[in-house]
Amino acid sequence: MDTISPPQIRTAISANYAELSETLRIAADYIAENQVEIATRSLRSVASASGVSPASYTRLARAIGFADYEALREQARLELSQRGQDSFRDKARRLQSDADQPLLPRQVSACINNIQALVEEIDPAMLDAVVERLAVSRKIVLIGALASAGFTDYFAYLAKWFDDRWVVAGRNGATLGSTLAGINSEDTVLIISKHPYAHRSVRAAEAAAGSGAKVIVLTDSHAFPGLQYADFLFIQRTESPHFFSSYAATLVLIETITGMLVARAGSEAEARIQKVDKHNRLLDEFENV
Repeated sequence: MDTISPPQIRTAISANYAELSETLRIAADYIAENQVEIATRSLRSVASASGVSPASYTRLARAIGFADYEALREQARLELSQRGQDSFRDKARRLQSDADQPLLPRQVSACINNIQALVEEIDPAMLDAVVERLAVSRKIVLIGALASAGFTDYFAYLAKWFDDRWVVAGRNGATLGSTLAGINSEDTVLIISKHPYAHRSVRAAEAAAGSGAKVIVLTDSHAFPGLQYADFLFIQRTESPHFFSSYAATLVLIETITGMLVARAGSEAEARIQKVDKHNRLLDEFENV
């Protein structure tokens, strides 16, 4: 039996709009104009923001051809993820077709644009709130999979110079589950996830939120399914002529957050950095030059 693909949300709304009640039309208008919110926020949040009851959204989903509201929300996520998402193969072919053009200046230009967008688009108040939350947390758990794994390692490397509360989940023999099992409302879980999104990162965000921990997400799109569990989120642009996304803006954000934490900690951070440096040298971690 052939599988019937779900309809595009705007198409489904247009096809059924004339038959909708006034209340369902208000809900439909909100969905059509706020697809990011539908994909990333809970039904209760959407209902509160739009002034339409959760039950009305459930009725609307069925009225326009979806099994339930959750099916509609999954379609919103799918549509967002498909916007501008060429396959790796397509990007590799484009890279090959442009082989006669120097890659370095194009890559540098893309990275500069991504970083400039970070400066222009980031919410300074949210950045300050995240630094404050990290500063007072009992423990900070870093989670990253696939290409993001190395960036959580780098985040932890920087942070552990001045603070011993940071841990990378799923490393050194500890499972992701065993790390998350011990967290509570005093802890913070920071997740880095870029397209293609790792299943374990989404499930980790859900588990962390369920444990009462604050969840911070660094990602490249509002289409990341784990955003519905985030207390704080930062979207970084990742455009690149390469076949894979650029993490340049994410690195800048990681270095900014750790720098702000050091500045906030003052003499305590300075003392720990000095102690870590001393032990590294005693253990012959560095080459003497």
